[in-house]
Amino acid sequence: MSKNFKVKVNNTFDFEVNKNDISNLNTLQTSKSEYHILKEKKPYNAEITHADFNNKIYKVKVNNNTYNINIYNELDLLIKKMGFAHGTTKHVNDIKAPMPGLILEINIEASQKVKENDTLLILEAMKMENSITSPRDGIIKSVYAKKGEAVEKNQLLIEFE
Repeated sequence: MSKNFKVKVNNTFDFEVNKNDISNLNTLQTSKSEYHILKEKKPYNAEITHADFNNKIYKVKVNNNTYNINIYNELDLLIKKMGFAHGTTKHVNDIKAPMPGLILEINIEASQKVKENDTLLILEAMKMENSITSPRDGIIKSVYAKKGEAVEKNQLLIEFE
């Protein structure tokens, strides 16, 4: 992947920035979050006032004007295009047995609301207990597994509404 970035400023302006654009800036870090920047012989004072690296959201103050900035690389854009963007709802409607085993415990029932990562059931396989957790928030439509039942790989265990 190349070193191109999509930059969105104040949810209004979109820019493409490449590695060359960045290397043409003359920057000097003056403190932990402050920089002095020269671009085409024009000086700028910049301060990063907020940084959320995981979500790629930054708040930057440049010459006393504050800007909300989102920075995306090509991988971020591809992930978003594929529908796997952070914060999107997962569209998992059923849970199947990941391996053959024995149902030791069932912690949910039909019509019950569950949250993402709640333990739904315990599957024993190869002398190990495996917690099967909810992949998303939702409501249980049906529970096909029964406590003490042996299940095959890919057997339908739980269905979401």
